[in-house]
This record gives sequence, C-alpha cells and structure tokens, in this order.
Amino acid sequence: MKFGLFYEHQLPRPWGEGDEHRLFKEALDQAELADRLGFDYLWEVEHHFLEEYSHSSAPEVFLAACSQRTRRIRLGHGVVLMPPQYNHPARVAERLATLDLVADGRVDWGTGESAAALELDAFGITVAEKRRAWEEATREAANMMALSPYPGFEGEFFSMPCRNIVPKPVQKPHPPLWVACSKRETIHMAARCGIGALTFAFIDPAEAVKWASEYYAIIQSEACVPIGHAVNANIAMVTGLSCHRNAAEAIRRGLDGFRFFGYALGHHYLFGEHKPGYTDIWAAYERVRGEMPNEEGRRGMGTPEQVRAHLEVFAAAGVDQVIFVQQGGRNRHDHICETLELFASDVMPPFREREAAREAAKRERLAPAIVAALARRPRVSAPAAEAVPGIVALGRNIAALQRPNDITR
Repeated sequence: MKFGLFYEHQLPRPWGEGDEHRLFKEALDQAELADRLGFDYLWEVEHHFLEEYSHSSAPEVFLAACSQRTRRIRLGHGVVLMPPQYNHPARVAERLATLDLVADGRVDWGTGESAAALELDAFGITVAEKRRAWEEATREAANMMALSPYPGFEGEFFSMPCRNIVPKPVQKPHPPLWVACSKRETIHMAARCGIGALTFAFIDPAEAVKWASEYYAIIQSEACVPIGHAVNANIAMVTGLSCHRNAAEAIRRGLDGFRFFGYALGHHYLFGEHKPGYTDIWAAYERVRGEMPNEEGRRGMGTPEQVRAHLEVFAAAGVDQVIFVQQGGRNRHDHICETLELFASDVMPPFREREAAREAAKRERLAPAIVAALARRPRVSAPAAEAVPGIVALGRNIAALQRPNDITR
C-alpha cells in the first residue's frame, strides 16, 4: 500500500500578519521532509473562498514549488475543479503539462466538480449541470494533452477551434487521472470511467472492503469505458494521522485539528451559513467542540503499533493508497513533522516491503481488463494536415483591412 499527505491549507481565525506566509512555508518544509522519508504522494486541493477551511486556490503554484523542493514524491492535484467556468480545459491541459515537465513526470491529475455554494454560485455553476460539465471538460482536457493537434470541440459547456495545445506532458498520454469521491455512487462512476477514486468520505475501515471490491469489479467489467486515454485503476482513502509512542499524546496532538477539519467541511458543505470576510468558523467550532464525537478521528491516532493495525485493515481491503490529513485546525508544524518521522521509521517498512509484489500481482490481474476497456473507448484522433484550417496572423489581417484606405489616399 502507498501513503500520501493531504493539504487544504487550513487557517482558523483569528488571522495575524504573516500567518498565510508561515502556513505555506511550513507546508513546503513538510513536503520536503515527506519526500526524504519515502512517502509516495502529496495531494493539494483547489478551493475558492472557503475561509479557514482551505486557503488553497492556486494549487498548481504550490505544487510547482514542491516540485523543486522534492525529487521522488508524486504531486497530486487533489483536485482540479473541472467545470469550464472554473478552469477552461485548455488551461488545465497547459498547466498540468507544464507542471509535469518541471516535476520530471511526477504529476497525478485529480478532478472534481465542487459541492460548495460559495464556489458554485460565484462562478455561475448550477448543481444540475456540474456533473455534465465535469465529464465534458475532463474528456476534452485529456484529448488536448494526447492529440497533436487537438481537433476542436463544440459542446454544451465550452467550444474551441482546432489548436495544438503545448507543451505536452512527460507522462504519455497524460498524467494518471482520478476523481474525488464522497459516496459509493461516485466510486462506481470512477470505475466506469476507468480512473482512480480519491475517496474523501472518512469511511469506517471495515466498509472499505465493500467500496474497493465494488470498484474493482466494475473496472474488470464491460461497464468500464475510459474517459481518458489510459486506465488508472487505483482506489485511495483518507484518514487522520497522529503518531507518538504515547497513545494519549498522539490523540492530544492530532484529534482537535481533525475534528475542526470535519467541522469546517460541514460548515461550508452541509449546515453552515457563511458571511464572507466576517464569519468565524473557529469560534463556532469552539462552542460545540465538547459535543463532537471522537471515535472517527481516533482511528488513525496512537502508537506506531496502533496506527499500523488501523492501516492493515485498509491493506487487506484492497485499498491502494491511504492519504493522511494532518494539517488541520491548529495542529502544530513540529508535531506534524515528528509524526511523519515516526511513521516512516516504525509504521511504513512492512507495507513498503510488500508493495512491489502487490503492484506486480495487480498489474498482471488487471492487464486483460484494461486492454478490453481501452478497446471500448470511442476512437478520437488528430486531424490530418489538409483538414486543419490555417489561421492568418492578426497583423496580416489588420494590414489587409487598412490597404484600401492607403490606396484611396
């Protein structure tokens, strides 16, 4: 099983001068440490206007900085908001390819729609249309990276003429494709589309058995028709993490931040009413902190032995990657780093020893299904040269328009 870190860049109020600067610099230090310790992935979200919960509105900038501070860890957009009102598909393709180039082919492309009113309303996206917009934009952005030239598109949510999108990514045909999943129906959709499932539902580890088995059953069925030019058959699940040789200290260090993570998520997505620039989510959390359940967050917190036992349930379920939430609430940078170091030395080794054999067996098992799935994908190809119209330079057009006036004079 692989291990990833998950970043929202949370910053509870009250905010002081320099707090956002410190937040980003500490996250970069954590990324560098995680790379050195052997963690596999670093996932960074894209969110807009979600104060306190997520100050990560330009993940491609942060990930580009990470690419120059790391050498091995994979850099995951977790996720790019794909409806074109957020990001035009051509800009997504250009940014992903550029990031993949500067990161030497280490980018994973997570996708999503968003379900926060603050984001959807600001960009003019309706709940009814966002899934269709995601599908259209994701399919076409994959085509843009894979085809030279891109033949153009007339769709429901965006249109553009034939162009050759440059640069192209290091990874061919494009970086591995994922989608954010918060419920079983979305995991089923991920499998039908032949892409990785990033499950952010904080499910019980025992429930992971069912989610993973259903995902892989669909991947190996005729229902799988890839949306991209490759199949990325992987399922990742999120859990909290705080590791210390004293279990009570691990919980003391990590639980409050994890609970705030869940509360702030609920505020923006489920039950809150937000007044931009004024609502104080941390203050509201403090008023209800004592009433919140503890058990869910505690599952990834404890001694190395306790954390390892927690993760073995995910491994036995067939989960490919566990992604850890540490940077939440007021969790301290030094505590996060100490957890990473202890996890790498005392928890990670037995999983790492089994990983190469697990990956090889999985590839062999899925290879026929992946070949069959790609054969079902509708054919799309770059147009021949004679079918591509020439585009006259703007200066030449302007000169042609001005020439009659010059002749008259």
